Amino acid sequence: MLDEQEESMASDAVARYRFYLRQRPVIFVILTVLAAVFIVGVTVLSRAHEAQRQAIGDRWFKRGIAHLKAKRFDAAVNDFRSALLYSRDDYSYQLNLAEALIGEGRTGQASAYLINLWEREPENGVVNLELARIAAQRGETEDAVRYYHNAVYAVWPSDQEGRRPDARLELIELLLRIDAKTQAQAELIALAENVGPDPAQQQRIGDLFVRAQDYEHALAAYNVTLKSDRHNPAALAGAGIAAFELGRYPVAQHYLQAAALANPNDSEINNRLKTTHMVLHMDPFRRQIPVAERDRIVVDAFAAAGQRFKSCPLPAMSATNSAGAQISFSDEWAKLKPEITETGLRQNPDLVEKAMDLVFRIERETSIVCGTPTGTDQALLLISRLHEGS
Repeated sequence: MLDEQEESMASDAVARYRFYLRQRPVIFVILTVLAAVFIVGVTVLSRAHEAQRQAIGDRWFKRGIAHLKAKRFDAAVNDFRSALLYSRDDYSYQLNLAEALIGEGRTGQASAYLINLWEREPENGVVNLELARIAAQRGETEDAVRYYHNAVYAVWPSDQEGRRPDARLELIELLLRIDAKTQAQAELIALAENVGPDPAQQQRIGDLFVRAQDYEHALAAYNVTLKSDRHNPAALAGAGIAAFELGRYPVAQHYLQAAALANPNDSEINNRLKTTHMVLHMDPFRRQIPVAERDRIVVDAFAAAGQRFKSCPLPAMSATNSAGAQISFSDEWAKLKPEITETGLRQNPDLVEKAMDLVFRIERETSIVCGTPTGTDQALLLISRLHEGS
């Protein structure tokens, strides 16, 4: 009887085990499905939470942008910081916060954000431009130039591409302030090529070329402006000044006369025009000048040079005579004076070059000792430069 019970129990156990084995795949599938449902649910909830955080952050960001455009920098700072609570690593949030801080004058805090952003994206144009401005403000010229260069050649969003030439203009202004004229000229040449024939831009570039003392490119830029507006007073004045500095006095006279008509009260233009007239009429070596007029000009120039060295004492020894002895300009001028008359020049035309050589030497030396002259002496100095090496 006992054996039969044991056999029955064993048979039941085997049956239950076989049933379990048959049900095991079903249980596994059910558990797997439940796990998947749980994971999906968690993912959906997590994404919904993240989307909600992003939406809140975006709302704060949009408010900050509106305040930034309205130049309400304090409100913009609070808005962007609130946005960053919901997305701490967002690049745009941090960049706009930095710009708002700059607007408030808190450049130290802004710089910390910008340097972090630069390390993430060193080719970002906006970041480099703001870092350049901060460095320039602090007097860190070398860093400012480097960041400005980065900004000029950086990646800019399509809607901000117009800020690239602005970055180059700021770089040029900085280079001019530190008297780096050669570098400024190179940047201006590149800028002039990129802006095209826009009259206003070319006029501005011409003004900058004048400040950089690149008068050839300045004149070219002003001429582009004058092709579109030949009565533009500022471009006429700029072209006249550039031509004057290049020693192209007939061209300078043309532009300066037009500029003076447009703006009669401009003292600089009037003074340059007066000097230009004097240079054109006091040069004894200009072509097709009557002999009598040439001789009269030489006599007047010789007398003016004599007055110049009397008012500006020169070193005692300034020339060498045929015997090799040192003589002063005063002695040389006094020795030659009796011969420099209209009659003497007519009888001995070779004296023209000899007299004018002394005049030019006197004007050059006195300009070194006593500074740039005015009036007749300035005209004679400019004429001497026209004939250097001739």
